Amino acid sequence: MRRTAVQDAVELQDVSKVHGTGGRRVTALDSISLGFPRGTFTAIMGPSGSGKSTLLQSAAGLEQPTGGRIVLAGVDIGRQSEKERARLRRDHVGFVFQAFNLVESLTAAQNVELPSRFAGRKVSRQEVANALDAVGLADRAGHRPSELSGGQQQRVALARALVTRPDVLFADEPTGALDTVTSREVLRLMRMLVDQEGQTTLMVTHDPVAAALADVVVFLKDGRITDRIALSRDAGRRNTAVIATHMTRLEA
Repeated sequence: MRRTAVQDAVELQDVSKVHGTGGRRVTALDSISLGFPRGTFTAIMGPSGSGKSTLLQSAAGLEQPTGGRIVLAGVDIGRQSEKERARLRRDHVGFVFQAFNLVESLTAAQNVELPSRFAGRKVSRQEVANALDAVGLADRAGHRPSELSGGQQQRVALARALVTRPDVLFADEPTGALDTVTSREVLRLMRMLVDQEGQTTLMVTHDPVAAALADVVVFLKDGRITDRIALSRDAGRRNTAVIATHMTRLEA
């Protein structure tokens, strides 16, 4: 496995992704160069079809770009086989999606442990307990999903993503299925994990309020970066207004 000197947890260098050929050719990513520093929270926004989910999936090694170079956790993933990329994702990447993807017949603790067991990696009871404690669910370890609220289920999914201490957490619309109050609870937790645990986080979202909790917002349109805004942590509503204005312009 080839590793490089790394400051960014993920780095995209001139990355392109093209679907189809000829008249059906669609450019999802158009020569994207972007770094995501360790211990930071980045929100990725853009209109439908802008390429934001493709960027997330490519950065996580789930999609092969048509061109360019991606370095994840110090490894040039373009030089890896699919088996090697799967191992890299297992050991260095966490995922949280809009759907909680919990197994109804298993407890919260068993759901946290499950992906590691499938990957043949033993996770101790203490590691599972620590992950649930980190998301405020230490007292819900024995509860099944039907006994948990939507926000609690998403926190279990977050604990599952964090149990292996990933280099990068990739979140795709993590609050899309939650009500406003619960969404804020989950987002505050994600922010806390960045601040207190140094967790590098990349989040795709359409919600300016959610994006306002990030350190940086990257805006995409037609597969290209149109803007990148560094946010002030104490700006609050002003951040939300700036983000909303940018999105309105992009969608116009």
